[in-house]
Amino acid sequence: MLFLSFWLTSSLSVWMTLIRRKTMRYDAVIFDLDGTLLDTLGDLAASVNHALVSRGYDPRTLDEVRSFVGNGVRNLNARALPGGFENPDYDAVFAAFQEHYASHCRDTTCPYPHIMELVHALKAQGVKLAIVSNKSDPEVKKLNDEFFEGQFLSAIGERPDVQRKPAPDSLLQTMEILGCEPVRSVYVGDSEVDVMTARNAGIDCIAVTWGFRSLEQLRESGASVFIDSPMELLEKI
Repeated sequence: MLFLSFWLTSSLSVWMTLIRRKTMRYDAVIFDLDGTLLDTLGDLAASVNHALVSRGYDPRTLDEVRSFVGNGVRNLNARALPGGFENPDYDAVFAAFQEHYASHCRDTTCPYPHIMELVHALKAQGVKLAIVSNKSDPEVKKLNDEFFEGQFLSAIGERPDVQRKPAPDSLLQTMEILGCEPVRSVYVGDSEVDVMTARNAGIDCIAVTWGFRSLEQLRESGASVFIDSPMELLEKI
């Protein structure tokens, strides 16, 4: 009798999962990293300001750094440094940032509340998960390994031989790795760059409102589907 009860419970669970999978719009959910899965702002700001101060420049506020992120760390440092790429100190500032961030990218960085619950829920439903970020590829992989321990089938960052977002290259490559069609894939991110990347790749986008951009900024970028907390994503897919 106990065995029969266990078998019925297990069978029901399997059938419910299959029914759920048949009604889902997406087989793959691909996430941005900074501002979407992980709150990395404090560590980015600390490294930016370390680099600026090391060359005699004033530090930036947290809100300023927030507005600078989204197009990779080279652009982050260019926006933080007066004169940007044209400043003769740019290379030295960027090198100082890289050295500092490599050792301090996990000082305060952590998943946003309920992100881990979301990841486990998606995995339980058989959804394929991946990360596409403009953070440097080694750092993306390091943070993925530390915080998500193999939950994502692929984690890709900025690489010298691939155009970064909003070019669709990494997103298209990831869908190929996952074996998923664009119509069955969705990109989840927190910035105008993510909205543009999804559009350029020809896939749907879900914008999160807890990241580095405001709801108004996301609307202006063309985003039309939003979630205010991680677990809301389950209702959208």
